[in-house]
Amino acid sequence: MSNENQDLKRGLKARHLNMIALGGSIGTGIFLAMGDTLHQAGPGGALLAYGLIGVMVYFLITSLGEMATYMPISGSFSSYATKFIDPALGFALGWNYWYNWAITIAAEMVAGSLIMKYWFPNVPGFYWSIFFLAIIVGLNFLSAKAYGESEYWFAGIKVVTVIIFLIIGVLMILGVMGSDEIGFHNYFIADGPFHGGIKSVFAIFLVAGFSFQGTELIGVAAGESEQPEKTIPKAIKSIFWRILIFYLGTIIVLGAIIPFTQAGVSESPFTMVFEKAGIAGAASLMNAVILTSVLSAGNSGMYASTRMLYSMAKEGLAPKVFARTNKRGVPVNALILTTLVASACFLTGIFAESTVYVWLVAASGLAGFIAWVGIAVCHYRFRKAYIHQGHSLKELKFKAKWYPFGPILALIMCLIIILGQGYSCITPNGVDWHSLIASYIGIPLFIALYVGYKTKHKTKVVSLDEVDLTFDENINSSSIDSQISELN
Repeated sequence: MSNENQDLKRGLKARHLNMIALGGSIGTGIFLAMGDTLHQAGPGGALLAYGLIGVMVYFLITSLGEMATYMPISGSFSSYATKFIDPALGFALGWNYWYNWAITIAAEMVAGSLIMKYWFPNVPGFYWSIFFLAIIVGLNFLSAKAYGESEYWFAGIKVVTVIIFLIIGVLMILGVMGSDEIGFHNYFIADGPFHGGIKSVFAIFLVAGFSFQGTELIGVAAGESEQPEKTIPKAIKSIFWRILIFYLGTIIVLGAIIPFTQAGVSESPFTMVFEKAGIAGAASLMNAVILTSVLSAGNSGMYASTRMLYSMAKEGLAPKVFARTNKRGVPVNALILTTLVASACFLTGIFAESTVYVWLVAASGLAGFIAWVGIAVCHYRFRKAYIHQGHSLKELKFKAKWYPFGPILALIMCLIIILGQGYSCITPNGVDWHSLIASYIGIPLFIALYVGYKTKHKTKVVSLDEVDLTFDENINSSSIDSQISELN
């Protein structure tokens, strides 16, 4: 295998990695969906659900951090699955993650056009979507550093907004801002703070999982980070606490200021709080921030999908044409294909049957959780092989805590989320079969990828003795190439 890191330029700094992981998990889930989560489960139920998901994410990102520090490659968990478990699993995880982000880019283009209608109601949304796509493609075409820098500022705007919101919220709760001291009496109105009981907590548990998706981007970005053995552990150690404080802090403040019986999805709860605080233009401010979130998600999605496709091409799991980079280290062909697929998905929703677009989005719904399952399994297998081959844990530059409890718990929680996707489709009046099938369509697609590759190439699970743990900054192992050539 030619050394990947000689093709991809290491331009991502520690501050970029911090913001990539943090920004990837702070988006419309916190700015829009948080109101609905409060309405469904009350502040106590929302706190419990997001806290549990936060614990799961902690184990996942520390598992990924251990592997990414030891072996920083852009293929991340797809490459780890190929090396540590089975090339068929690496193939399925890689393509699963690629189409997830390609479809997400299309969804973000639609969201961006809807937001722009707030200011420009007479301009067709199609033009805004094309404009935003051009920005995203342009940033990713320049270099990894351009992506990292743009994402740093996109994410920075979101982070600053949440910090300002938390400060204003605390002041309102204490009575320093606003007309009266608010306190926490809104927690206990109606049947709060746990509105709807355990069923509502479980429903929010699923929503919370979607909100945290994107934290795994730090593993994909590891292949282009400067001094990964230092930058990745630093980013991993700080990111969990920041996310937990931002999410749980936001729930605590929102639950106190806005009665959960009045919260919903019709208006951003951030807008409601800023308006209560007397901030002029709160709606315009939050629309601008949400637009930044959309651009951030699209920007990260384009980066993650192109790097995953590039890495798979390097390993023989995708056509070799996608392994080519330009002089700035950007996998241009992978970028072009991802852009075309994202555009096709978007145009399907605009000019063709909207039902097709809905199914496309549904197909990507579980992809992030499937990737998380892959991370947990890869880490479990990596550590088993590492010890089996006579290595000492002291040699690891970053070691995930609570092994094997951590990855096993994360795996179980991910499986609960995946199996629970159809929970809302079962009502007292019967089962909504259309929605139920849409909720689970991602699973047969993943299985088809796995079984199809395994059947064609007759792959087997790699034994612990044969797990390839070699990685060198300048001379990357050639074992995967030889393994693929044998299969072909």
